[in-house]
Amino acid sequence: MKSFYVPLPIVAAALKPFYRVALNPRFSFRTQRRILEAGAPLQTLPHGTVAQKLTLAGRKAERVTVGATERDTAILYLHGGAYTIGSINTHRSLAAHLARESASAVYVLDYRLAPENPYPAGLDDAVAAFRELVRSHGFTADRIAIAGDSAGGGLSVATARRLVDDGTSPAALGLISPWVDPGARDAVKDRDLVVNTGWSYSSADAYLGAGDPLDQGFAPLLGNLDGLPPIVMHVGTDEVLFAQITAFADKLRLSGVELEHVEYKKLWHVAHLQASIMREAAQAVQHMGAYLGRKVRASTTSASEVVLAEPTAGDIA
Repeated sequence: MKSFYVPLPIVAAALKPFYRVALNPRFSFRTQRRILEAGAPLQTLPHGTVAQKLTLAGRKAERVTVGATERDTAILYLHGGAYTIGSINTHRSLAAHLARESASAVYVLDYRLAPENPYPAGLDDAVAAFRELVRSHGFTADRIAIAGDSAGGGLSVATARRLVDDGTSPAALGLISPWVDPGARDAVKDRDLVVNTGWSYSSADAYLGAGDPLDQGFAPLLGNLDGLPPIVMHVGTDEVLFAQITAFADKLRLSGVELEHVEYKKLWHVAHLQASIMREAAQAVQHMGAYLGRKVRASTTSASEVVLAEPTAGDIA
């Protein structure tokens, strides 16, 4: 069945009031979670999706595939939500679209959230989950990528940093608007279509707890980026996080990390979540999935960088 896509302006107009309510810093994190969960069913799954419940490192997880269920490559997916909200339910649709485009099994992890479990609980969970995929699920490290959006993008970098420092490297990282310095308070504006700084700053404080805001596990932008695996990174030019992510891209280049960086003029923060209903979001997931699919199937990669303009419908098959 052919997908039916809603025009981008209509999707944006519908999402704006939803995020204004869902990410209202006056609400408790528990209330924010409930509102976000209520909207999750609007994001549908591709035909042929199979979501299998399991545990990874003692945490709930789902193994998501589309089409063939036997896969010899994997992506560990770390959802966004400022480390305080978000779940397998809110990101199942995005994970399924990424599974289809990468032809891999995508493992979505229910890592521990703040304020109940502040840093480094989520990072410990993600690292342990990757190691369990290698130890118990038949994958070698070079056949597993790590991907995530927003806070999950920052967590993906922190996870890779710890793994690389311990002598293990994922095949690649897929980063959607990664929040790589939650402690920063220098945003040039206080909101975009999705994010507002009142919400993100309070979430960052809850996540940090009694930790050090300069710890590279909390703020990967401030740490060592040498030796990280190849990265594909997407960001919208109108995002609150745009300047932070641009600075991160610059530091990755200086560190010699292979980087494919795409800036979108029309897409908002993690618009990839709307891949089931909006063509532009589906194309963005297709681009990221194709990149990660190539990397998890490649035995070697070249240390080169490709900087792309925003892909158009004609650029993506």
